[in-house]
Amino acid sequence: MKKLARFMASIMMASGLVAGCRVGPNYHRPTVQPPAAFRDLSENPQVQAQAASYADLPWWQVFQDPQLQELIRTALKQNYDLQLATERINAGRAELAVTRSSLFPQVQGNSDFSGGKEHNFQTKSNSLTLTADAAFQLDFFGKLRRATEASRARLLATQDARQTVILTLVSDVGSDYFALLQLDLQLQITRETVKTQEDSVKLTNLRVEHGVATKLDVLQAQQVLDSANAQIPDLERRIAQEENAISILLGNYPQAVTRGRPLVEQPLPPEVPPGLPSSLIERRP
Repeated sequence: MKKLARFMASIMMASGLVAGCRVGPNYHRPTVQPPAAFRDLSENPQVQAQAASYADLPWWQVFQDPQLQELIRTALKQNYDLQLATERINAGRAELAVTRSSLFPQVQGNSDFSGGKEHNFQTKSNSLTLTADAAFQLDFFGKLRRATEASRARLLATQDARQTVILTLVSDVGSDYFALLQLDLQLQITRETVKTQEDSVKLTNLRVEHGVATKLDVLQAQQVLDSANAQIPDLERRIAQEENAISILLGNYPQAVTRGRPLVEQPLPPEVPPGLPSSLIERRP
């Protein structure tokens, strides 16, 4: 009885150890059925048409400025952070290939050749040796399969990181470009203000000469003119900073940036239609 009890206990312990070495179970994504649209909007054909096409639009092409789109294309080609993210994807693919190779038999071959003529003999001797061996690791507990899955998950994470870099890059280029157009408009308005105030100072001097204004009026007009003139260097400095920021995003040395449409001529982006299916959240940029 004691031997039988020990034998049964040994079997139970061995079974527990084997079960503890097992890796798993496999991940299965939970099934969720999102509603097709918000309540009371599913029967609106206009909303349905907008929902069907809005998420398929390359989102940075909502900017109708050809120059901005050209800057974005240049940034996607030349930006150093994006190039680094692409190289990380290539490294992840190589890591996945190396890890996955452990699931297959490993074959190794060697060759050795020697030959020549000895000093004391007239005969020549040549020797060729070929050796080969193969090995295969049995994946009883799923270690190699799980390692391959982990490498594949890291590769997918790296690809998602690259998409994040693209999203951030395009957003930064667009934001800096519109900030640059805004500064251009401010500089234009300030220069027009300076011109208007110069005419105002001249007119005030004429009024003083004809006795309908005082010297104080001239000083006040000159003060407004000086204040407008003082804003121009600061705006020019900020414009240069925005141009430098855009140039760096494009992978270029700091330089002037070509403008497209002025800010007042930029069309507004389309509004997000109501009633979008909640499944489109997964396709957001």
